[in-house]
Amino acid sequence: MQIGVYGAGYLGTVVSACLADFGTPVSCCHPDSSQMVAMAQGSVPFHEKNLTEVIKRNVRSGRLAYSTDIESFARKTQVIFLAEDSAQHLTDLAIRIARAAAKPPILSLATPVPVGTATAIEQRITEAGLRATVVSQPMFFTPGCAIEDFNWPDRIILGTDSNDAVLAIKQIFHSLVMRGVPVIVTNHETAELVRESATAFVATKISFINELASLCERVNADAVSLALALGLDKKIAPRCLQPGAGMGGLFAESDMDSLADLAQRNGVSLKVLSAAREVNHGLADQVIEKISKCVQSVQNKDVGILGLAFKPNTNSVAGSSSMRLAKNLIAQGARVRAYDPVALPDARLELNGSVHYCESPYAAAEGVDALVVGTGWPEFRGLDFSRIKQMLRRPLIVDTKNLLDSVRLRAMGFEYVGVGRG
Repeated sequence: MQIGVYGAGYLGTVVSACLADFGTPVSCCHPDSSQMVAMAQGSVPFHEKNLTEVIKRNVRSGRLAYSTDIESFARKTQVIFLAEDSAQHLTDLAIRIARAAAKPPILSLATPVPVGTATAIEQRITEAGLRATVVSQPMFFTPGCAIEDFNWPDRIILGTDSNDAVLAIKQIFHSLVMRGVPVIVTNHETAELVRESATAFVATKISFINELASLCERVNADAVSLALALGLDKKIAPRCLQPGAGMGGLFAESDMDSLADLAQRNGVSLKVLSAAREVNHGLADQVIEKISKCVQSVQNKDVGILGLAFKPNTNSVAGSSSMRLAKNLIAQGARVRAYDPVALPDARLELNGSVHYCESPYAAAEGVDALVVGTGWPEFRGLDFSRIKQMLRRPLIVDTKNLLDSVRLRAMGFEYVGVGRG
């Protein structure tokens, strides 16, 4: 079966590479010829662990090809994954593909879309006198772990009433189905709602443990041990139950915005979601309060930030708590120095010249009044903290991810401030 993937952003690049890695011929299409050439050469415009190696391996084997000719692409592929990062032109794209296809295609919507999108696309295709089977297939990737998430998903969601479409997609994902990955077949609206609801639930979980972390600081409890104890309860589970600086990600805010808008339009009040978002957005201010408590005020103070990506192993700064922290510090009169192993180019686009960007974590620590761990990059654990202590104006470390060894740092003479730790 020849598979097509339309999209050359984050989703399309990951989906096309991983599908080809299943051993099936895949054609990835997008009109940007320079980007298609770069991708075929293994040049990915963002950082994602192991993705470049997967692309190069499948291009060499002939399983993964890149194209800019959408009509030819539509004629030769039977199942097409629409995997643009934005749903802005999705309907027009679906109609164009259906018109060019040799026979009615199966269109799998992997792009994050609001509830009602798939049904609307089906109606537009029918109104245009065309035929296609639309499947709502939300995919759940965490930047930095996308390859693992694709190959070891918790479930496969298929929103369709077509048995043929279900059989075709199960054939594509045969290795996962045989491994026992559950396949949930439902209608369009339910499948579309799964993604937004999952994002909202994770945000609620993270916000809950962060509120408990604030309580831990008041009563001399340890939020890390508390999270471990709670997570071992089989009704709760440990994933996403770690106190820290909040939840971010490429699609997190848009998912929650879409869900909140859907509820508002239908006269439903999602109070828990509203509270979780309020807690999540307020965490950057809590970090500033921690710093201010130690240095009296952040105004005219120098603050170093280690990590600007929203999580390790990605260059994405979308929804990053470190970025919110940097903006809030600047707004309150602080001078910010920042380092990240891969996210500085993306951070520059959003923060402009308001931050001094550093080429090493040691440069970020040079002469600052407080050093903040903003992203949990593993390499930060192995820094030479004796050297860093000599470089800091004040030996203050604020660890928003509880990444570092607090006992060791305090023994070295650092003033260590974690999240929810006494």
